[in-house]
Amino acid sequence: MSPPCDKPVALVTGAGTGLGRALALALARDGFSLALHYRSSTEGALLTQSTIVDAGGEAAVFQADLSSEKEAGALAKSLSTRFGRLDVLINNAGVYQECHGLDLSEAAWFEGLNSTVTQTFFTTRSVLPLLRQSPLKRIINIGDSSCDRPSARDLAWSYHIGKTGVWMLTRSFAASEASHGIAVNMISPGFLENSLGELPSEGIPAGRPGAFQDVYAAVRFLALEAPAYLSGSNFMVSGGWNLR
Repeated sequence: MSPPCDKPVALVTGAGTGLGRALALALARDGFSLALHYRSSTEGALLTQSTIVDAGGEAAVFQADLSSEKEAGALAKSLSTRFGRLDVLINNAGVYQECHGLDLSEAAWFEGLNSTVTQTFFTTRSVLPLLRQSPLKRIINIGDSSCDRPSARDLAWSYHIGKTGVWMLTRSFAASEASHGIAVNMISPGFLENSLGELPSEGIPAGRPGAFQDVYAAVRFLALEAPAYLSGSNFMVSGGWNLR
């Protein structure tokens, strides 16, 4: 095992594309070493890594299907060997299927669940021993603005059910890990700059889709500024989306 990294280490799941990649790059700029997880976006994860390293940062890539307990455990072991520590876990990954719920195939149904709530559970449980030893002790789950008001959905039923499950896991892990000083919170974006589909006719009260930087501002607060006593909360970063 390598000596523990002298900088705080953040693990970002789904770091090869979209929001995950943006969060990883921003964390690197704020002085974190990055553990970059990907399942199938090999090229994107390597690009994220090279961007960080070229800017003078430190990053390593880890491939895993985190809906498998075995693979989540292997990732935790590899991360420990590489960095010797973990300070912030960001459970970001999730697969959104843009089709009506009744049209979801069996594979798509389970992908929606496994890429959200299942992998959040296995990943979090696997890295708890490392997080308990960290001076920061932060878990940040990326949810969805629909989690705050569960209601009927036309599209991507298993994804929305899975993200609502992530909210329940957030509260459950927050309660179970409070005695270890780990703060567990969720950030729920609304309609983002890379969201699939057309902007709904009723629009967004803020007048624009969310930017990745809007989400990162909340991530940075929870990772570096918020007290550990703030735990079990859901931060809606949606510009008012889903309030009406």
